[in-house]
Amino acid sequence: MSLSLKHIANYKGVKAIHGPSDQTISALILDSRKVEKGSLFFAVKGVSIDAHQFIPKAIEMGAVAIVCSDLPNTLVSQVTYIEVDDVQQSVGYFANAYYEHPSSQMTLVGVTGTNGKTSTCTMLYELFTSLGYHCGLISTVEYKIGKTTYNSTHTTPDPITLSALMAQMRDAGCTYCFMEVSSHAVVQGRINGLHYAAAVFTNITHDHLDYHKTFENYIKAKKQFFDQLDDTAVAITNKDDRNGMVMLQNTKATKYSYALQYPADFTCKILESDFEGLLLKIDQEDTWFNLVGKFNAYNLLAVYSTAFLLGVDKYDILTHLSKQGKVNGRFEVYRSQAGRIGIVDYAHTPDALENVLSTIQAIRSKNEQLITVAGCGGDRDKDKRPIMGKVCAQKSDKVILTSDNPRSEDPNAIIQDMQKGVEPIDYKKVMSIVDRAEAIKTAVIMSQPRDIILIAGKGHETYQEINGIKHPFDDRQILINLFKDF
Repeated sequence: MSLSLKHIANYKGVKAIHGPSDQTISALILDSRKVEKGSLFFAVKGVSIDAHQFIPKAIEMGAVAIVCSDLPNTLVSQVTYIEVDDVQQSVGYFANAYYEHPSSQMTLVGVTGTNGKTSTCTMLYELFTSLGYHCGLISTVEYKIGKTTYNSTHTTPDPITLSALMAQMRDAGCTYCFMEVSSHAVVQGRINGLHYAAAVFTNITHDHLDYHKTFENYIKAKKQFFDQLDDTAVAITNKDDRNGMVMLQNTKATKYSYALQYPADFTCKILESDFEGLLLKIDQEDTWFNLVGKFNAYNLLAVYSTAFLLGVDKYDILTHLSKQGKVNGRFEVYRSQAGRIGIVDYAHTPDALENVLSTIQAIRSKNEQLITVAGCGGDRDKDKRPIMGKVCAQKSDKVILTSDNPRSEDPNAIIQDMQKGVEPIDYKKVMSIVDRAEAIKTAVIMSQPRDIILIAGKGHETYQEINGIKHPFDDRQILINLFKDF
């Protein structure tokens, strides 16, 4: 598509415009190597690279407009320079205008929190789709436009990709979009310019401190999402989370809460829980769901609350939710011919891991072993590694520490960081096997019929990233193949 610069350059953060104001823009570009004729190039100042240095190259390749915070010493007469305070924060507003405000032409729901974002968004997408609506989904696992699925690149894409995706959804007739909102996305301005009808907070626990530096900054990032809502939106928070009500302190949106433990606008009670699912009492109705664990009771209640506030009849919500299956890589249960139980889960934070292990402990008979296979990602928050090692050891009968996505780090060093958290009393139950496939195989060989094997950390992922290369790897497929012989 192409639009006049006048159409998109009225962003309130524009300080000045130098050069012609009647340029026709045919593309928005963040990467100078991808500039084409007619492009608007954003000279973002990154952590290690300042893209202002690439402005001459971008112009040489055909850029007709530049968004920058520092003007070049020499201006090219036929190029338009748009001066702003912060280029990164401006991209979302420009992208939203360029794609003609797609988020305002559908009901956009954003879900944020450390854990539960993917499950909550996916269940909302499946629920509204089953109700007959044409919907979009933006999640860690996948992007969906109606029934068409695309590979996901980020939990929340860059702002240009995000607005382009929503424009595709709008043009395809989608009336709802459900998207995960990461803390990185909020701080980096990826969601700037979007109009949300509803925002949901699931929980907040130790994660991403490699980026945010402190837990307080992490909380502020989540809260900033709610601070940006206008008075036409609804804000829905988990009241049982100690920081849940903090999210609502400064929002202009209408405030609602859900909880399993405290009085709230929406509540639920767990009546039964086993490896097949949950029987919950929601809004005075007893309903069976094909999802396992207390953490999924929270996810289901978040979905129920959101759908109800968006005007869906409560019986329709419960009926359709009760028919849904499990979300990819989220507490997926497999059974071997001999009766072993394997569980694959994306749990990659201390709290998520503890939730999954506590769920298993609450359901198991105690006459079987619980064997946990887990690792931590490389080039990410190192502080959580010993905590995760400790949680695994305390809540399992046997533990195999292994690789996750080591990325550029030495997997042995990552495992050593996890081992530092293991208490002396638990030393004997913990072993290390760097090769993840071998670790899973060892767990299965060590197990007996009726034992439970938890494989945590990668969930839906179908690769393992080592030194910048993504190798095919799927915990689920490895487990399924092993279970054929056990």
